[in-house]
Amino acid sequence: MVFEDTPGLRPTPARVRETVFNWLQKDLISSECLDLFAGSGALGFEAASRGAKTVVMVENNAQACRLINENKDSLSAQQIKIVQSDVFKFLAGDPRPFDLIFLDPPFAKGMVKQTCQWLEDKGWLMPQAKVYVEVESQLALDEMPENWQCLKSKKAGEVGYYLFERN
Repeated sequence: MVFEDTPGLRPTPARVRETVFNWLQKDLISSECLDLFAGSGALGFEAASRGAKTVVMVENNAQACRLINENKDSLSAQQIKIVQSDVFKFLAGDPRPFDLIFLDPPFAKGMVKQTCQWLEDKGWLMPQAKVYVEVESQLALDEMPENWQCLKSKKAGEVGYYLFERN
């Protein structure tokens, strides 16, 4: 896959991706995945390569979407759908429940709480959905939806990453 430097794009580090996908290995086969703030698409492509049935990537940046599309075509990844949209406009639309959500918003923008609440309140989650959240390491995730349980969490440099399950 090709990733160009795009302003504001911060691909998930390889060692973080490896840990996350070790956490998720039993949940990926035939899953319906939603990759919000897709950026480079690295998380969504990894999910697709590990057996996800569908991966919907939502990204607002036109250049990032073009690169994701080029990588999708070069990999013949037909299970990937790319949506160029603001995440909140997308989530305000008609919901479709997903098994697995990747949430990696731009750092220092305060988008995590609202995004998680909209996922919960607007019908985007299957009953036992897993939600991966990647944030700046110093950010405390203490205002998540009440019915979400943190299964795993780690920090790597400036990145804090968490796996929640909806109950």
